[in-house]
Amino acid sequence: MLAGGVGAARFLRGLLGVIDPRSVTAIVNTADDIELYGLHVSPDLDTVTYTLAGAVDGARGWGLVDETWSAMGMLQRYGDDAWFNLGDQDLGTHLYRTKRLAQGATLSEVTAEIVAGWDLELEVLPMTDHLVQTRVVVDGSEIGFQDYFVKHQHNVAVSDIRFDGIESASAAPGVLERIGEADVIVIAPSNPLVSIGPILAVPAIRSAVEKRRRDVVAISPIVGGAALKGPADRMMTELDHDSSAAGVATLYTSLGSALVVDRVDARHAAAIRAIGMEPVITDTVMDTIEIAEALALSTLHAVDRRTTP
Repeated sequence: MLAGGVGAARFLRGLLGVIDPRSVTAIVNTADDIELYGLHVSPDLDTVTYTLAGAVDGARGWGLVDETWSAMGMLQRYGDDAWFNLGDQDLGTHLYRTKRLAQGATLSEVTAEIVAGWDLELEVLPMTDHLVQTRVVVDGSEIGFQDYFVKHQHNVAVSDIRFDGIESASAAPGVLERIGEADVIVIAPSNPLVSIGPILAVPAIRSAVEKRRRDVVAISPIVGGAALKGPADRMMTELDHDSSAAGVATLYTSLGSALVVDRVDARHAAAIRAIGMEPVITDTVMDTIEIAEALALSTLHAVDRRTTP
């Protein structure tokens, strides 16, 4: 599965409830990674891990439950802006990751160690072991993605996106192999532009997915024209994409044969089919684990219902 953060994590939670976790590989966006206070922070990798471990703060959708913020409070005491919150428990993850990277371990190796530390059985792979960072242009200036997403609360319009370092990046070990051998490849309900987009921008990953098009099913993160969480709908509009399930199909038609959309978007079925993907209509708003599990089953079965070549 190609995965971003919160939406992907919630889908994976449902997926692991209906199939053997050992048969699942999550290939996770790392272009949101950032260095803060000398620490390597991997927000999407950690959101996936914490969610599947049952340790995520459900209200926020990120970070750890029952978190405390003493370290951030101390930074603020000294006058630091501290605009990106790192909880006291969460700091342990970033300290460990940074230490191991400094010792020469790859991000893939460290991720596997962290996943094992939470006793998870699925495989979690970063999209690349190289440093790639999403940069966005707002008000004529280029800033880092976390500056846009957290510091500015994604309340400023984006006029361009760039993935710094993508040209020299290569797929992390195992990524291309898992794509080539998977029975079903799922594109998670994550932001197509800044969560899935960076994964597909890594050289060789997009072509590997396109070669498996008949076995690829995507899930629309746009429901009724809006994103359930985050700025995907606004970013799509700002960058001249249609913020709708049909707009998502336009972005994914070369990659997948089926698109899972919410029941409220059933009216887009004909347009999605005309674009070249087979629409699968079901409940996609994962308010409960039961809905997430049912969505996972519908998604896995979608490739058997395809009508496109």
